[in-house]
Amino acid sequence: MASVLVSGCAGFIGSHLVELLLQRGHRVTGLDNFDPFYGRHRKEQNMAGFRQHPRFTFHEVDLRHGQDALVDALPAEPIEVVVHLAAKAGVGPSVQAPIDYLDNNVLGTTHLLEWMRQREIRKLFFASSSSVYGNTPARPFREDANLQAACISPYAASKLTGEQLTYTYHHLYGLDVLNARFFTVYGPRQRPDLAIHKFVRLLQAGQPIPVFGDGSTARDYTFVLDTVAGIAAGVEHLLTHTGVYETLNLGNNRPVTLLELIKAVGQAVGVEPELRFQPMQPGDVDVTYADITKAHQLLGYAPRTPLAEGLQAFVQWMGQQEGQ
Repeated sequence: MASVLVSGCAGFIGSHLVELLLQRGHRVTGLDNFDPFYGRHRKEQNMAGFRQHPRFTFHEVDLRHGQDALVDALPAEPIEVVVHLAAKAGVGPSVQAPIDYLDNNVLGTTHLLEWMRQREIRKLFFASSSSVYGNTPARPFREDANLQAACISPYAASKLTGEQLTYTYHHLYGLDVLNARFFTVYGPRQRPDLAIHKFVRLLQAGQPIPVFGDGSTARDYTFVLDTVAGIAAGVEHLLTHTGVYETLNLGNNRPVTLLELIKAVGQAVGVEPELRFQPMQPGDVDVTYADITKAHQLLGYAPRTPLAEGLQAFVQWMGQQEGQ
């Protein structure tokens, strides 16, 4: 049993991860700042199943406020591994408010790393993003791709900078690090601004679906429990290995075009979609496609959830939310 700190514990991925870590017997300290990007009540609902768990402790902390905020909130709690999920998310919004993304994702990460250095906590799982690949032509995306000119949104740039910061702290201070690039995670508790969430709401309301571009853009959709299983495996790897610095893709290794996705969502909802084609959005990439060979070799990572099954789980969860 280990002591794990999860930043962003009230979010979509974070709340699922906390549940799994508690199921596996770990002690979990959760941090969240309840960023107003979407309603606090949704995040409170995400935590409802474990907020009172005897091995879970929660602190409302904003990492932008510096490492002193962490020192005040966590004066003596023993932490063996940090899973850093907290971030300002979203490619499109980052184009409109880049400073907010650099403030949260770069400065906030730096504050967390400094606190870890001062506390001599030497194990970090850092949540990066497939956005760092941009429109890299070589596919599937491999972790050793040259990303010098790849980022095409402030969000992507903030995540790649986070990876560079973790390497700096690994090199200078001996921090063990796994950087994980997530690929379009979906499932119950998904953020309301994301495509699948929007599509289900529109279909259920009898409204048309906006299609940005010609519908041929593709994403490597990964069910949240598959992603979370990869994170938990990463935590175990960090606990049992030293001298670690690795960057991994946590995707599904199967791109799905936008038109294919809309058709699958329509089948899950039981509604034939009506499409409205619109121009591409700034910052959007053409394709995301994960090579997951390295994650499989290092962590045994193997996503198992077919898209149709994952969408059914999401639609069922949406129905439960409407009944509350």
